[in-house]
Amino acid sequence: MAWLDAHATFDPDHFAQPVIGIASTLGDHDSGLHRHRRGQLLYTRQGCTRITLAEQLCLLPPSRAAWIPPGVSHRAVMQQSVDYRSLFLLPEWCRELPQQVCVIEVSSLLRAVLEPMAFADFATDWQQGKHAHLLGLFLSEMAETTQQPMLLPLPQDKRLAPLLARQEQLPPELHVLERQIGASSRTIGRIFQRETGMGYQQWRQQWRLMRAMELLATGRNLGFCSVELGFASDSAFIAFFKSMTGSTPGHWLK
Repeated sequence: MAWLDAHATFDPDHFAQPVIGIASTLGDHDSGLHRHRRGQLLYTRQGCTRITLAEQLCLLPPSRAAWIPPGVSHRAVMQQSVDYRSLFLLPEWCRELPQQVCVIEVSSLLRAVLEPMAFADFATDWQQGKHAHLLGLFLSEMAETTQQPMLLPLPQDKRLAPLLARQEQLPPELHVLERQIGASSRTIGRIFQRETGMGYQQWRQQWRLMRAMELLATGRNLGFCSVELGFASDSAFIAFFKSMTGSTPGHWLK
């Protein structure tokens, strides 16, 4: 049975088959930091999933999937109700897939392949018949898919630990952060440039965008998003969102 109950324990490394698929709906779930020897594709059908890695924050709104290579430590947090599908592949089947964590947009074809793979019995023979064809098509689609900019690099400097401990809270303005950690704006800028590849203000804006997508995907309205993200008005939030994505929040949700 591939449907995973919300209270069931599950370890993909306990199985011998090359592919293990699961389907589930979870509410307010926190996986805790963990890793497995298999590679994992985690696809959000409805809701939003946030994945924390050692040096990155990853967001999965609907229609996006994260590829997590074998052995990578990660933590998945699902807010409200999240309907998802997940595939776990033995390491030898992951050699032609990305070697770094990435976020992809799930095409209609890939989505059609994922569904029967996720619901396949754990004892399925993936070496022959229709399941071998499904696996081949899945690997082909994964090799050609377009990666999405839904990963936020996290600085590792220990002075910024309090900032990263509150991932749902709007990062402070630069002058406030200076006082909090006792470092100059120039020092902070060097830290972020060195460890994230962007300045603090750019990093903060990217955080705002990802948090906005998370809030919208979990049903928050424009007014709530505007206040939560520090905007003076709904129109200011809409203008920010459009400048970052090219579309309004409402169009993006559709």
